[in-house]
Amino acid sequence: MIKIRVPATSANLGPGFDCLGLALDIWNEISFEEADETTYRVTGEGAEKLNRHPKNLLTDSLQRVFEICGKPMKGINIQAHNSILHSSGLGSSAAAIVAGIYGANELLGKPMETNALLKLAAEIEGHPDNVAPALLGGLVVSIIMTESEIITCRYEVPPLTIVIVKPDVHWQTQTARSVLPKSVSRADVIFNIGRTALVIDALRNGDLDLLQKVMDDRIHQSYRLKHIPAGMAAYKTARQFGAAALSGAGPSIICFVSPENVEPAKEKIIDVFAKQGIESRGLVTEPSSVGTHIA
Repeated sequence: MIKIRVPATSANLGPGFDCLGLALDIWNEISFEEADETTYRVTGEGAEKLNRHPKNLLTDSLQRVFEICGKPMKGINIQAHNSILHSSGLGSSAAAIVAGIYGANELLGKPMETNALLKLAAEIEGHPDNVAPALLGGLVVSIIMTESEIITCRYEVPPLTIVIVKPDVHWQTQTARSVLPKSVSRADVIFNIGRTALVIDALRNGDLDLLQKVMDDRIHQSYRLKHIPAGMAAYKTARQFGAAALSGAGPSIICFVSPENVEPAKEKIIDVFAKQGIESRGLVTEPSSVGTHIA
């Protein structure tokens, strides 16, 4: 039996749209064991939905590796315990994809190298911003150069305290993409480029003051937040306590705070949603320097 752990991720981190992602200390644990037939069973987050659909991103990604390697896929008993919230902007789909390809590669004796796994994960997901930190850990900048090449640069991030609040609203990735403008101004692009470089520097050095000054965006956040009930108000409240952003495509708000602001930040952001009749969940975590690995 092979057991692996895959981390949650937060992409974009304000200005780093579709190219910047951070691994978080929130984990899905999945075991793979050869069996007479393929079965899939989940506990934890998303269990009710996933157990009704045993064919999903994880199993499809697993099968894809067997096909690429030209190996028949016999029965596999898959058991998962999920701690990554679904439909949250915390990379649950990326974690499923990475779990499937990583697990299959381990079962087959590691015929694919890390770069090949990353390329396949990005191909399945459509972009590398979540799958890269899920696979590699840490803070990762990743861009697709060609169909055969993804360039990544990975950075270690010191311990930082992170508050995440996920509202209970219906928010699909397809919707999050559809509300974005087809083009943006040169001024907005320049605004994001400079801040992305400084966000990377601030995270690498654990500089919360700098991070709070530069984690702004003009390309995606405002367009999405106005479509998330109470989203803009929650984001503005989070900014009072630290460096805040929409996590990935949302709807979760991620906020880097000093330890003494953990509970006040979490409570105030939750309260913003509550005043609009929206339930939400608050998490406290930190960056993970470790990506997907054998448990």
